[in-house]
Amino acid sequence: MEPLRLHRLGRRPYEPVWRAMRDLTDTRDGDTPDQLWLVEHDPVFTQGRAGKPEHLLMPGDIPVVQTDRGGQVTYHGPGQVVLYPLLDVRRARLGVRALVSALEDAAIALLAEYDIEARARPDAPGVYVGEAKIASLGLRIRRGASFHGIALNVDADLSPFDRINPCGYAGMAMTRLVDLINEAPPREAVATRLAECLARELGRELVDEPRQDPS
Repeated sequence: MEPLRLHRLGRRPYEPVWRAMRDLTDTRDGDTPDQLWLVEHDPVFTQGRAGKPEHLLMPGDIPVVQTDRGGQVTYHGPGQVVLYPLLDVRRARLGVRALVSALEDAAIALLAEYDIEARARPDAPGVYVGEAKIASLGLRIRRGASFHGIALNVDADLSPFDRINPCGYAGMAMTRLVDLINEAPPREAVATRLAECLARELGRELVDEPRQDPS
C-alpha cells in the first residue's frame, strides 16, 4: 500500500487549514496521495455539524467557527498537537469506526511510551486518562475520503475549556501531557510520534515531506 505523506504545517489559523482540507477532499482523485497534516492552531472554538449553542458557555474573545465535522464544540490552541488524516478511505477499505479506533489507539500508544495509561470510551470519542480527557476527536467522511482528526493536549493552556462544555459534556475535566510527566518533551517530537503511531496502526509507511503548503 502507498506510503502516507506527512506535512508539517507549523502554527496556522484554523479556517485556512479547514478550507485546504475541504479543497483537497473535493478535488482528489484515484491518484491523490494519502496525507497526514500536523498543525498547531491559533486559539479557536470549533462547533461540529450537530453542535448545540448551549454548549458554548462564554466564548469571550476566542472566535467560534461552525465546521462540518462530527461532534460538538471543542477548543484548539497553542500547545496542542493536531493531526489530520486526509485519506481515501474507500481505496484503503477503511471504515469510519476503524479510523476512529486507529486515531484513538495511536494516541494511547504514544502516551504509553511515557508510562501513561490512557483509554478510549465507547460513549464519548477521544482519549482519556482516568476521567480526564487528553485528546479530542472529530471526523468527516466525504466523497469516500476523511478529513478533520485528533487534537492532543501537550502543554496547552486548558482554561478555555472552562468556557465550553467540552464535546458536549458539562464539567468534563481536561488534562495535558505536561501535567502527567516530570518533563514535557518538545511539542514537535510529540507530533511526529503521534503521526508515526497512526501510520503503524494503519499499517502504512510514513514519508516526511518538506515543510510546505499542502496540496
